[in-house]
Amino acid sequence: MKKLIYILFFILFAVSVSAQVRGVVIDLQGEPLLGVNVFWAETTIGTATNERGEFAISQTSQTNRLVFSSVLFKNDTITVSDPNAPIRVTLSEALELEEVSIVQQRMGTLRPRMAVLQTEVITTHELSRAACCNLSEAFETNPSVDVIFSDAATGAKQIRLLGLSGAYVQMLTENIPNLRGISSVYGLGFIPGPWIESIHVSKGAGSVINGHEAITGQINVEYKKPHTSEQLFTNLFFSDMGRVEANVNASTSISDKLSTGILLHASDDFRNLDHDGTDFRDKPRIRQFNAVNRWLYADCNFISQIFVRGLYENRRGGQIAGDYKIGIETARYEFFTKNGYMFNHEKNTSIGLILSGSQHEQNAFFGRTKYSGTQGNIYANLIFHTDFNETNRLSAGTSYNFDNFNENVSIPNEIPNEMLRREHTPGAFAEYTFCNGTLSVIAGLRGDYNSHFDRFFVTPRLHLRYQVSEFVHLRTSAGKGFRSPNIWAENNFLLASSRRMIVADNLKMEEAWNYGFSVNTYIPLFGRELRLMGEWFYTDFIQQIVIDMDADAHEVRFYNLDDGKSFASNLQFEASMEIVKGLTATLAHRINDTQMTINGTLREKPFVNRYRSMITASYQTPQNGWQFDFTTQFHGGGRLPNPSVTNPLWNREFKPFTTMMAQITRHFRTWSVYLGSENLTGFVQPNPIIGVENPFGSDFDATMIWGPTDGRMIYVGFNWALDRK
Repeated sequence: MKKLIYILFFILFAVSVSAQVRGVVIDLQGEPLLGVNVFWAETTIGTATNERGEFAISQTSQTNRLVFSSVLFKNDTITVSDPNAPIRVTLSEALELEEVSIVQQRMGTLRPRMAVLQTEVITTHELSRAACCNLSEAFETNPSVDVIFSDAATGAKQIRLLGLSGAYVQMLTENIPNLRGISSVYGLGFIPGPWIESIHVSKGAGSVINGHEAITGQINVEYKKPHTSEQLFTNLFFSDMGRVEANVNASTSISDKLSTGILLHASDDFRNLDHDGTDFRDKPRIRQFNAVNRWLYADCNFISQIFVRGLYENRRGGQIAGDYKIGIETARYEFFTKNGYMFNHEKNTSIGLILSGSQHEQNAFFGRTKYSGTQGNIYANLIFHTDFNETNRLSAGTSYNFDNFNENVSIPNEIPNEMLRREHTPGAFAEYTFCNGTLSVIAGLRGDYNSHFDRFFVTPRLHLRYQVSEFVHLRTSAGKGFRSPNIWAENNFLLASSRRMIVADNLKMEEAWNYGFSVNTYIPLFGRELRLMGEWFYTDFIQQIVIDMDADAHEVRFYNLDDGKSFASNLQFEASMEIVKGLTATLAHRINDTQMTINGTLREKPFVNRYRSMITASYQTPQNGWQFDFTTQFHGGGRLPNPSVTNPLWNREFKPFTTMMAQITRHFRTWSVYLGSENLTGFVQPNPIIGVENPFGSDFDATMIWGPTDGRMIYVGFNWALDRK
């Protein structure tokens, strides 16, 4: 497997990439403007400027008129005569008063109005509002995505979207499926925050171009690019819990067509935290070394990229002085290469190929229980795109995914379990787009064959967007998703307990429909804009793997949902606005109803909060010298697995709780310093580890987690950047 990856690394393939128009948007003082909507007139092809005012938008044959729209600035429309020449646009304030300066508040989360899917774009500005050490902490101020702890011993963090675990979210890095299988449990910690350029969150069934695995949504992480990121960026982070991190990003342009960059990360924990005196660490000590090198070549018709990464991580948890230790050692290597060629600029006709590969190795022990696993992956995606005319477009292609799993589990007093699996999944897809300015339709269909399950399956998806008026946008979607269950790879954190693991034979592929509807309104108010959003998503499982912790307090059972229902209903409301100059606020409330047939009875799925509310605010002083951020999250209660009838060691429910975080940032010309705190109230889940006094006994369980396991954290950080001229 390794030899094959090494050979493939030297083959230059690529991605379907259309030629792009690039430029920058500034104000009258020459300051870059973030969040300006940029779109081709009378189309749904659009984007938004980043915090450096830069944008890149695919060329189109429909029109050559490019529109620039912002709430606080006058709109502008230009004619693009030379698509290869960089564009520089200056917007004037909507209100021009003598000796009055209007400064635009930088928006951290963008919701592209022209996007057909219900999409959020989390920018680097939003990531800087909290201690975003890695991807798992990138959603602290986001009302849509929950980050949860899997257990109280390994520090594993997972996301939850639309009331369901991250296993049903298709994770992508630069539109390539990633963080799958063995890497899904701890993978959110593998992407450092300073490496991230943006995060795109799409709810509901996503595009068929990226595969069949998206059930509740897609999350795509874009790394910083060598041709647009800072020439040199450094970040240092320290916390009172003993966490130390260092990040260095560097990039350079070798010529006007060739550029390269490196991303470096090192982190470690130096303290053993035990706030309740149980001799168990509140959080594991994690040491990680992480490095990326990427190259980009681009001319008028051709673009090529190469990306290489290596990672080593060691987690140390368990007892501080006792014999129950936890160790998780991970080595991961990955690469991708992308090439795309534009054949016809007028028809926007292009072809390209993505090729990626990874090798993931993990060795772990939980007391006397041992787990070892390797996963090799090869992925290819060939894409063709063309515009038939101004309103009709087509993307089509073929894909191939290969997974090679080798896992071994050794549990005391149980027969060792070895799982070998090779899974080939070839597929083909087509996606048609219609847009007449008011109505947008994306209809996709793909067919795949899975060799392990010996099954051919079809994935249909449909997305609609209707613009009732300039201020009211409606979206609806329906689509199907499939995924292969990875019992040990995705649930090995459950080994941090004495529960017996009982896995049924002949587990089936998981299969579900997802339906969604949303209303987005934009109300002009006092020279600003109030954004209101309401959405409802419903996920209906046809087949699912039931993780049953209810039948027996000393067992975990995995079996097929052959009879009964399983669904997740998710209703969310959100309002955001710049209240006064420099002060933005977002209020959100979400209601979850997630139920599953467990042991023959339809009931609430355990560990899922029945609701979640958020209030988050950010204030920037004039000229952005100081920035103040504050977020409060209200977590609703929920159900816990059934305790033992004869010896109940935990309650049947957990109660609502509140967490708060705050940060102060001082910006200077080339550097900034920030001071913040997470979990300001110091709330900690009581008795997070069951049977903590005897970790080798039959009652030990570190997986009954529904809240924070460590207390208040205070941190300080420093950033320095040398921007491009």
